[in-house]
Amino acid sequence: MLKYQIAITLIPNIGDISAKKLIAYCGGVEPIFKESRKNLLKIPGIGTFMAESVINNREKALEQAEYEIKFIIKNNVNALFFLNDDYPERLKNCIDGPVMIYYKGNKPLNQSKIISIVGTRRATEYGRDITSKIIEGLAKTGVMIVSGLAYGIDTYAHKASLKYNLPTVGVLAHGLDRIYPATNAILAKKMTENGGLITDFISGTNPDRENFPKRNRIIAGLSDATVVIETARRGGGLVTADIANSYNRDVFAVPGKIGDTFSEGCNFYIKTNRAALIQSAEDIIYIMGWEEKNKKDKSIQKKMFVEFTEDEKLIVNILEKNGNSSIDFICINLQINTSRIAAALLNLEFNGLVKSLPGKQYQLL
Repeated sequence: MLKYQIAITLIPNIGDISAKKLIAYCGGVEPIFKESRKNLLKIPGIGTFMAESVINNREKALEQAEYEIKFIIKNNVNALFFLNDDYPERLKNCIDGPVMIYYKGNKPLNQSKIISIVGTRRATEYGRDITSKIIEGLAKTGVMIVSGLAYGIDTYAHKASLKYNLPTVGVLAHGLDRIYPATNAILAKKMTENGGLITDFISGTNPDRENFPKRNRIIAGLSDATVVIETARRGGGLVTADIANSYNRDVFAVPGKIGDTFSEGCNFYIKTNRAALIQSAEDIIYIMGWEEKNKKDKSIQKKMFVEFTEDEKLIVNILEKNGNSSIDFICINLQINTSRIAAALLNLEFNGLVKSLPGKQYQLL
């Protein structure tokens, strides 16, 4: 099955959205490789161009997939298909989330709290300092930090995460057979010991320019919120911020001095209400609703369980045990579909037991 899951991503001109459509209409990924041209053309949105690409390239794609499986086994890489249980739930909610991702690390990608930190490759002393201070302040929350392992803010975010013992994941614009920039090779190795490296590119893929914007959708999609620290008006950090906004995720920006090139992007996004202004980790914690609450107050609600459904009881137990949690985290832990959980959460809100917070987080009152 893995061979077919990888192969569908290797067929030219079939992107993630089209691949998911093919999988849905064909009843799985393997049938796509056995389907006739006539039936492929009946699938809405799959025209002659895409159908011909599937027919003409599927055998070669299967051969490439077999080679990639050898690399995966040899290098202890986790290949995660978008329908797998261990595939990141946050990415499942993104229409263009990758069909396949490749992960090398030791931390699950469905953490209850995940923040992306992005910014310029030419970080100033101010940017480096604020990155370190924000991550130090977030350490008490146990949040996972995601970034792009690039020069500048990305590198400082990963290093600070390791320093303060927070799991950190680097999203790559190339295959897992290399590290770019090469100077981050040692850092990348340390990250696999408390976090990991993730990509949707197969081994042998170079860090070509066009891969970085594609990489940015994973950075934005993996997280509850994206924090931009120093970026020019047309910087890559703003590309990630735009994607995060399109996913209805929270976006934060650190303001900078007026006139500074690498503060222009953050200041502009704050000015145009595309990002909330933050000055510290406490701002993030407050807006995301991650403050620690008095457990004594929560325990009082146990007496009221008899009035609620089984789903609602399970949700309250999760929130009591783990604190503020995202709907994705709740669904994963309870193995209940999103629509049922959303309905139960809404009823709990109406009854004054649960409060919804930014970032699709929920708080037990």
